[in-house]
Formats: sequence, structure tokens, C-alpha cells
Amino acid sequence: MNRMVIYLLTIAVFFTATSELVVSGILNVLSEQLHVSVAWAGQLITVYSLAFAIGTPIIISLTALMKRKRLLLLTMLAFTAGNLVSLIGSSFTLLLVSRVVLGVSSGVLTVAAFSAAAKLVSPDKIGSAIGTIILGFSSAMILGVPIGIALTEMFGWQMIFVFLASGSLLILAGMALLLPEMEGDEQVPFGKQLSVLTNPVIFVALLFVLLREGGTSVMYTYMSSFLDSILHRSPADIGLIMLAIGAAGAIGSRAGGSAVDRWRSVPVIVVSMIVQVTALALLPPAVHSFPLAMGLLALWVMSMFVMGPATQTYFIEKAPKSANLIISLNLSVTQIGLAAGAAAGGMAVTANATVLYNPWVAAFALLLAFTAIIVSIRRSKASVKKSALA
Repeated sequence: MNRMVIYLLTIAVFFTATSELVVSGILNVLSEQLHVSVAWAGQLITVYSLAFAIGTPIIISLTALMKRKRLLLLTMLAFTAGNLVSLIGSSFTLLLVSRVVLGVSSGVLTVAAFSAAAKLVSPDKIGSAIGTIILGFSSAMILGVPIGIALTEMFGWQMIFVFLASGSLLILAGMALLLPEMEGDEQVPFGKQLSVLTNPVIFVALLFVLLREGGTSVMYTYMSSFLDSILHRSPADIGLIMLAIGAAGAIGSRAGGSAVDRWRSVPVIVVSMIVQVTALALLPPAVHSFPLAMGLLALWVMSMFVMGPATQTYFIEKAPKSANLIISLNLSVTQIGLAAGAAAGGMAVTANATVLYNPWVAAFALLLAFTAIIVSIRRSKASVKKSALA
């Protein structure tokens, strides 16, 4: 039964991740039909990310004592309502409002899903459970965005939100029937929870997330442009390649969860970061060999997703009493990093008049991230040693 519940939560995360990612694939359509510029249409993504980043930690803290089942049901209901507002939204302003609702509800649901998964399994299986939840994100890359684009082409962009709202209602019913009662977290005052940020282990780990996601976004945001202008692939080829890359991410999510259960979080993070930096550093010189370039891209994406369960588990291990708040802050920092990385990647393209060197910019950011996590790990070990001697 617990495995079925975790799969249900994974499907829920798939729908929330699709609601975030799909807009980038239909910006031109939204721009034309809502009579706004593409730049303004792009603010639908910005608003979502800001709502996710700011609203999630606040709501998670305010609902710390709420039973997990109730929180998940209320959040899924809010997510459904956000999709219905998007569906009936005939103006750009109303669509912006719906993106705020979707951003906050998606963030809270994701944190609650991680929390529930950790409570449903034994401690030695937490990595696998979280890896399964993260599979919802990679599945959205593989299936969610293409489904949204196809629905837009066949029926119009509103049909995306029919699909998301209908799926959300089914998930809501499944949660009501299958989710067991799970207690909330230990009551810790919000101020005391935030004081965990004064812990250098946690603060530097969040800096690691910011730099890592920034580096990832530098490359991933301009992936299709890299495949087109550097590797000279056709639009049809690019679609298939993106599908394959998403599949590599899905494999990485599952492998990462199992690896954490077997070797714990720190070794998985360290090895994954080394692989990512190396793969991106070698990519520009390898572009003249398409198979080699694709191998490096696949290795980068797979190792990136391998690290997902390890990062979440690391935060749970280092701040168990404030785990939900820290995970929500982690997700918020992720959104900020993605936005900053996209901007930095754009500046790199402008400065170099090519996307060829974006992998090196990304590798540099990831190298800084690697330095940050090494500092966090060493401080954590020093703290444990100090406590043992006290």
C-alpha cells in the first residue's frame, strides 16, 4: 500500500511540474492569443517561480502541525482551482493570478510529498522513496511538455488546463482513498526554524543548490539552441533528443534513490558533481563528434538527476527538526537559481555570439557549487566530531 501511495504522489508531482514547464513550450501561442508580447508572456514563468519561491516556505511553516493527509488534500484542491482559473481566464491578468496559485500550491505539494514519502518508509529506504517522487519531475520533461504542446496544437492552449484539472481531481480522489493519516512535524517556532539558517552547514548547502541550479539552467535553458546551431540537428531530431535526455533523467532519478540507500547522500553528491563538471567541461571540444557530444550530454543529465534524491536526503539528515522548512527553502532556492542561470546563460550567448561556450560557463558555476558542498560536508563532520568530544 505504501508503494502505491508513493506512486500516487509521484503522479501528483508530475502534474505540478507539467504546469510549471509547459508554458515555456507555448509562449508564442499565448503571446498571440492574449495580445501581449513574448517578453510579457514570459512573465507567466517568472510569476510562477516567484510565487513558488516566496510562498512555499511561509505556507509550510504555518502548516507544520497539520496532518500530512489534510495538507496534501487541501494543496491538491488549490492546485485544481488554479488550473480552473487558468482555463476560464480570458485575460492576461487573470492568467497571472492563476500562476500565483499554481506556483504556491505546487511548491507546498512537492514539499509535503517529500515529507510524506519519508514518513511512509523505513529510514534505509528514504532515498529510493524520494528518488521515485523526483521521477515525477523528469517524467514531466519527457511527457508533460510534449502532451501540452500537442493539446495546444489540436485544441488550443486552454485544453492543457482541462487536462491538468481533470488529472488533479482524479489524484485528489486517490489521495482521499489511499493516503494514511500522518502526523505533522514537531512544533518548532518559525523564528527558531529559521535560525537553522545560521548553521553554516545548512547555509552553505543552500548556496550549493543556488550555484548548482544556476549552472544547470545556463546549459539546459539553451539546450535546443545548442542542438540546433552547434550540433546541427533538425527540429524533428531535437524533439527526439530531448525525449532521450528526459529518459536519461528518469533513469538517473531511480538510480540516485537506490544509490543513496546503499552509499548514503554525501558520496552520491560528490561523485555526481565530479561527473557533471567533467562532462560539461569536455563538451565544447567534443562537438565535432555527434555521438561523443550526445554521450556527454546524457551523462550530464543522468548525473544531475542522480543527485536529486541525495540532496533532499542530505537536508533531511542535517536538519531533521526543520526538515520541511529546509526542503521548501531548498526548492525556493532552486527556482531562484534556475531564473538566475537562464539570465546568465543569455548574457553568455550575447557576449560570445554563440551558445558553444555555455557548457563552460555552466561547468564553472558547478565547480563553485562543488566547492560549497565540500565546505558544508567538512563543517558537518567537524560539528559531529566536536559534539562527540563534548
